[in-house]
Amino acid sequence: MSSKSSKKKFNILEHELVPKHEVLTKEEAVELMKSLGIGPERLPWIRASDPVVKALGAKPGDIIKIVRKSPTAGESVAYRFVVSG
Repeated sequence: MSSKSSKKKFNILEHELVPKHEVLTKEEAVELMKSLGIGPERLPWIRASDPVVKALGAKPGDIIKIVRKSPTAGESVAYRFVVSG
């Protein structure tokens, strides 16, 4: 039996310390940029080589919504612009 086939795949998106990530649709991204009054490149960046970005299948130019649980706010939402690298 090959050592490659005996390795179990780990889904990073299911880890308890990784907050919920989702790729915005083009329509959602346009609406977000309008509401913020900025271009996507003004958002904080996240590299396409990031393990979560890879797991989501996001590509450079996409915008990712990150929802974190917060003890004081309930939920905290952040956005990241995917760049190559």
